[in-house]
Amino acid sequence: MYRGVVTDIFFDLDHTLWDFEKNSSLTFEKIFDENNIGVDLNAFLEIYVPTNLSFWKLYREEKISKAELRYQRLKTVFNRLDYSISDETIDLLANEYIRHLSSFDHVFPHTREILQYLSPNYKLHIITNGFQEIQEKKLQNSNIREYFDQVVNSEMAGAKKPNPIIFELALEKAGATPQKSLMIGDNLEADIMGAQAVGFHALHFNAHNDPYHEYCQIITDLSEIKTFL
Repeated sequence: MYRGVVTDIFFDLDHTLWDFEKNSSLTFEKIFDENNIGVDLNAFLEIYVPTNLSFWKLYREEKISKAELRYQRLKTVFNRLDYSISDETIDLLANEYIRHLSSFDHVFPHTREILQYLSPNYKLHIITNGFQEIQEKKLQNSNIREYFDQVVNSEMAGAKKPNPIIFELALEKAGATPQKSLMIGDNLEADIMGAQAVGFHALHFNAHNDPYHEYCQIITDLSEIKTFL
């Protein structure tokens, strides 16, 4: 579908290539154990996963700061679990979480296979809203950094997806045009609609069982990318 049309492919990182939920779960398991936090991990994650996504949406929309995101997503979950914890301990956990998260290296099935398949014929890049200090570590520790030419993050751009500024910066750094660029990501609003507004082609990796839509083609396994490229 995009063969002969696309020269540059831009991937989101978290929830698209890097298995955020799995690595996040392992990180919480580690820091709860090390800091004697007496909550059931599964009960915590059941609330944390949707809570984190909702706070990231607020962060994308510039409604909360990075510090508020890191604190409030934990405070909200502990409150809902009725678990008594000091602000000092929440701050400690928030810092420990960021420190250890990138040390885990799980990627989605077929990630390396599809990057190896694409890299001879396309320039590959990353556009991420994730924090600059850990996104490079995630790429390095999961052994996929070598596949990417440009890695553009929201702190570098001064704007978060779906803001056109971050997509335009990525195009500029890649030396690419939107008409020959494809964005692949998990978030319909940030990745797909954001990229399409700038003129990109888009492919939605539906990692969250989102409802069906007609904005673009949808895949549920990264190996399906071979159907289009």
